[in-house]
Amino acid sequence: MSLYKRVFSPIRIGGVEAPNRIVRTAHATRLAHRYVNDDLIAYHLERAKGGAGLSIIESTSVHPSSTFSLSAADDGAIAPMRRLVDAIAPTGMKLFTQLWHGGYTDPAADGGLPWAVTALPGRYSVAPPIPMTTGQIGELVDAYGQAAARMQAAGLDGVEVLAGAGYLFSQFFSPVLNQRQDEYGGSFDNRIRALLETLRAIRAATAPGFALGVRLGASTDERILSTADVNAIALRAQAEGLIDFVNITHGDYYFHVERYAGMDRPVGYQLPASERVGQGLTVPRIIVGRYATLDDAEQALKEGQADMVNIVRGMIADPMLVVKARAGRGTEVRPCIGCNQGCIGGVFTGRMRCAVNPVVGDEARLAEDRIVPAPSPRKVLVVGGGVAGMEAARTARLMGHRVTLIEATSGLGGLLNQARHLPRLHLIGDIALWLEGEIYRLGVDVRLSTYVEAGEVLAENPDVVIVATGSQPTEASGFRQTADPAAGLRIAPGARVLTSLDLCMAGAGDYGKTAIVFDDIGHYEAIGCCEALIASGAEVTYVTRHLMFAPAVEGTGRTQAALQRFHRSGRFRVLTQSALVSIDQGSAEVRPLYGDTPENVSADTVVLVGYRQSQNEIWQALQGRVPQLHIVGDALSARDIQPAIREGHLAARSIA
Repeated sequence: MSLYKRVFSPIRIGGVEAPNRIVRTAHATRLAHRYVNDDLIAYHLERAKGGAGLSIIESTSVHPSSTFSLSAADDGAIAPMRRLVDAIAPTGMKLFTQLWHGGYTDPAADGGLPWAVTALPGRYSVAPPIPMTTGQIGELVDAYGQAAARMQAAGLDGVEVLAGAGYLFSQFFSPVLNQRQDEYGGSFDNRIRALLETLRAIRAATAPGFALGVRLGASTDERILSTADVNAIALRAQAEGLIDFVNITHGDYYFHVERYAGMDRPVGYQLPASERVGQGLTVPRIIVGRYATLDDAEQALKEGQADMVNIVRGMIADPMLVVKARAGRGTEVRPCIGCNQGCIGGVFTGRMRCAVNPVVGDEARLAEDRIVPAPSPRKVLVVGGGVAGMEAARTARLMGHRVTLIEATSGLGGLLNQARHLPRLHLIGDIALWLEGEIYRLGVDVRLSTYVEAGEVLAENPDVVIVATGSQPTEASGFRQTADPAAGLRIAPGARVLTSLDLCMAGAGDYGKTAIVFDDIGHYEAIGCCEALIASGAEVTYVTRHLMFAPAVEGTGRTQAALQRFHRSGRFRVLTQSALVSIDQGSAEVRPLYGDTPENVSADTVVLVGYRQSQNEIWQALQGRVPQLHIVGDALSARDIQPAIREGHLAARSIA
């Protein structure tokens, strides 16, 4: 404990004492709709057992004029939330929820237009919202008070008002977005009036000792909302005794990835902004910024940069992060790789998952403490040592099976060994390193540099075979464009054409003055290739069949960050809904998908990012010849690490 004496010191937040300084701030999961359900309870209970001191439940709507997931807009919310409180209580973790209204960001409960500060649409609005009358503002203020009272009745320890990140109160605060001509617009005092009235209403509706705080943050565009203004708002609320804590964030929907940056940004990347916002505050300050280890949290506390530190994505990846680190088992913590793919990307596509933790969202059924030793251990043979194979081997070993993993190459990790060499992708290799450490720690028999065919597998007499033999890129000569499969791609002799794997393996080098990255997939693979080529000094043209740049990872926010870097380089442009016609020495012909006139684009190097070919011949040869046969990951269909790890896990869990 002495190693993390600050992390594990208790802290008072109003009338609430949290047992330690690790907080899981509010984050959307989409595991429940309107009211708390069993899946959401199981998700939070795992993290409570894992040692977090405080959790703030996700955005909870206070009024039907704007909704997202949970709601506290009526008394029906009380009993389901009480079930969560009762489940968490034995762990000692404290529970708040975040009271929320999106303003122009999210629709009304009936699917109609939301109430907002003015009729100005938001960055992602489909139509102008409904500007609130003063009477409706009063109705909303009352709704916040009533929602807080319901949450206290449900047994929660406190609430947080979301007054940052681009939602309703941020829109009130902004001198750009708030164009009202009444007492809620114009001067600074008028623009913060709605928040102060709301905090007073919550204080009046709840008992003394019930914690109340705000989540505040500026825009990345200081013209929209400055850190100085946000600091002044926090100090005003503190001076009036309206808040017990401030949860500091940064960014809004005009550059939303700033709120949850990926692996391209360092730990603590929000500190410059959060320190400005937190100046003069004496109530506890919570900071965020890709913190994922107790070492980083302890350092921030030691430096006086915060009173509590947020670890959300780290505890999505490993619910037991705090418990393991406190016990000196830090190397056993499954790492968050900062990809945003399953967590944030999952929310935007329907339901939160995790790229590296395959049981997220399914804790009630698949939490690892539900794994029990198999009554009859089986002999399990895993063929392939990428992430799918290693996760299958790890899980099968946890179940007590006798596991052998066979890998044809001299190392484990599969294609991640190459992908991690692309710029700003180094963290992606951490999950392979963790899996490797775990299978050795658990006693899996690992055989490297061992190529096997069906007969050699059968000679092992296994009860179960899990095929995880991965995939390989299609060679340029056989490249077929998904949007134009009937057309061939003419490649002139001497043209420099690489696959994405070729580029990864070649590393830094001279790729000429100009380059094309042709992206048939739309995932981060092409972004990494663009980054490598720009870093080499080349001017890059990104060409794709898709409607936009890297659409498969748009929900993660990482496309925004990449586009910002690329355009700032001055050496990047995008051609969407396009196809390659031919590749020559020094150039390529590119045509619109729905047009016939090609454009000649300068390209000393062309990198083809296409779907890889599954390597599953051994699986086909073993059909009907072993008692249980599974195929997982790229061997089944070439995709990315999230389905690969999940399929490896589920295959092992299904062993009969």
